[in-house]
Amino acid sequence: MGNLNQTNKTYASALYTLVTVFFFWGFVAASNGIFIPFCKAHFDLTQFESQLIDFTFYGGYFIGSLILYFASQLLKVDILNKIGFKNGIIYGLVISAIGSIAMVPSVNIGSFGLILTSFFIIALGFSLQQIAANPFAVALGTPETGADRLNLAGGVNNFGSLLGPIIVSIVLFGTAAGAEAAQVEITAINSLYYILTGLFIAVAIFFSVSKLPDVRSNETVEASPRTNTPLLVMLLAFILILAAHPLESLTGISASLYVYFSLVIIVLTLFLSFSASKKNPEGWGAMKYPQLMLGMLAIFTYVGVEVSIQSNFGALLHTPEFGSYPEATIAPFISLYWGSLMIGRWTGAVSVFNISKTAKRILTVIVPFVAFGVILVSNHITGTNIDMMYPYAICVAIMILGFFYSQEKPARTLATFSVLGVVAMVIGLLSSGDLAIYAFISGGLCCSIMWPSIFSLSVTGLGKYTGQGSSFLIMMILGGAIIPPVQGIFADNSGIHKSYFIPVICFIYLLFFAWKVSKELKKQGFDVSEIQTEGEH
Repeated sequence: MGNLNQTNKTYASALYTLVTVFFFWGFVAASNGIFIPFCKAHFDLTQFESQLIDFTFYGGYFIGSLILYFASQLLKVDILNKIGFKNGIIYGLVISAIGSIAMVPSVNIGSFGLILTSFFIIALGFSLQQIAANPFAVALGTPETGADRLNLAGGVNNFGSLLGPIIVSIVLFGTAAGAEAAQVEITAINSLYYILTGLFIAVAIFFSVSKLPDVRSNETVEASPRTNTPLLVMLLAFILILAAHPLESLTGISASLYVYFSLVIIVLTLFLSFSASKKNPEGWGAMKYPQLMLGMLAIFTYVGVEVSIQSNFGALLHTPEFGSYPEATIAPFISLYWGSLMIGRWTGAVSVFNISKTAKRILTVIVPFVAFGVILVSNHITGTNIDMMYPYAICVAIMILGFFYSQEKPARTLATFSVLGVVAMVIGLLSSGDLAIYAFISGGLCCSIMWPSIFSLSVTGLGKYTGQGSSFLIMMILGGAIIPPVQGIFADNSGIHKSYFIPVICFIYLLFFAWKVSKELKKQGFDVSEIQTEGEH
């Protein structure tokens, strides 16, 4: 009995340590919202060039997933399954530690290219961690409570997203809160990356010495050779953005065209693959299912719009019609945006609990405002005047109405929040000042609940291809690498305010997906109102 208690205690401590990995993902991703406008001013970058931070960061997720997929196809063995999910997390942490410590000399040298490379390495490690951490969290206890552990991890991830912009702003600007970014030494960020490196290594050591379950998948890997071509074409489209400026110098063709062409290639590749798989499904694996192909573009679009709204937000706030905020003062807005995702996800988590309908309704009203209170307190502690945040409670109330209307049904939820997203972006485009600021920030509330809805609808009916389909969906985090630079190049050509037309298009596609996937699933005999949502990303 004593050994059993010790084992349970070990697993509990492992879970608490594992959730720090989820914290890292949220913290680093959200802090880019501060680092991007800082680097833009410090290195005198165009808006497109500043968005290369997101391009390399989210591109690292895509490339990492792609390497793992093609290596497994080539060796005819699931590599992550062979090494085990525990070791996958350890190796991922070590890779991220290498990228994190590489950030210090990159910053000291003052090379933006090396800084991008460091971000890419950190994200490569994150991609391996993310693929392994979710099933590992489920294995640290009974299967019945697996969803609870994932919700706990997701909550910690959201908290990291909230704190990231605040802490990075303090680290960079400190007491020089009124200073322009160009006046601040970028080496101020070094201490943060020393700490992150130490934490990555400490967690890796803990996992390596702990006696933990050997988690592996029992799923049989089936070769799907025809999926290789579209994935390689999307890889080339990714590289095309990186090569846009060198190609402009070489050919005289505007870099803008290469960036837009990259997006067109990815969209056309998915639709052409969808068409080809319908004619002859053999060899396409999960890609022969229309719900997955439509869902891959939906995940691409969703992650892209979620990232792009806030990545370009610093430049928007710097304009006179939006308050001419210096880089040192935008942290509250970025934290409110990422906090909005926390508000929505905490509210969505209410449905997990086995409680009465009345209790769920009450919590659906209370939980969002509790989360909003956490955002206010977190900003107040750092000395921010939070009075300007109070009107945002109206946006939170509108989100609550959206939850009640959606009734926990994925297709209706996605359609509802896509419509709200379109409305919010249009209001932002047609106005300026505080109204437009809150409208754009509320895009975070609209995005908050989309991942589980898209994911659930996309993998419904895939059967033995569910695991492969899930891998393809995770690869489409690529949208976070492509859409921000697309908006950035649009901003350079037409103005940062007008560039928020790009998120409008993204939300319109997500609305189309909710309608189209419902039709496709009904054809296959599925009742979309009975589909349950999957966990958070």
